Amino acid sequence: MSLVLFQNTILEDETVLLRPLLESDVENLMEISINEPETWKYSLVQANGKENLEKYIQIALKAKENGVEFPFIVFDKKSGKYAGSTRFYDINLEFKTLQLGYTWYGGAFRGTGLNKHCKFLLLQFAFETLGVERVEFRADNNNERSIAAMKSIGCKVEGVLRNHMPTLGSDARRDSIILSILRNEWFDDVKENLKRKL
Repeated sequence: MSLVLFQNTILEDETVLLRPLLESDVENLMEISINEPETWKYSLVQANGKENLEKYIQIALKAKENGVEFPFIVFDKKSGKYAGSTRFYDINLEFKTLQLGYTWYGGAFRGTGLNKHCKFLLLQFAFETLGVERVEFRADNNNERSIAAMKSIGCKVEGVLRNHMPTLGSDARRDSIILSILRNEWFDDVKENLKRKL
């Protein structure tokens, strides 16, 4: 199985559309990038300001080229606006695992239910089309909003990697929390529970 499987994948429902991220999407995400720099507070790779956003997209597309990541841009159908970005990364189809993250949305799209729609489509694709056994999520252990969002879609906490990564512009290192959903959990109850919340 290879990434060619989903080179042009578009995932959508009545609320959201996820399509492959393009270099030209700098224009579509610029408003959030310039006006909401706090969006990347917990991120090592910042996308605030035009230059950082361009770099962010280039890094994502290079990783896609190398077959280890697949970035999407998120379009909110209700408002008719681009809401942010998310991606599969650390993709290992031989081991049937991947991570889901690098997820961010503009302030207007947080708490609207958009994230649950995105996660449903992405998890359904990962487990039911790609056939993975495990989807992993990571976050800064201080990022309460992100951790709460992951738990609310059905992720189970596995533990914390202590002193795991550097933080931007500081000598401090962050602890990273690890969460996951397994294939059997998706089919047993996570899928139905999440569907009810949509």
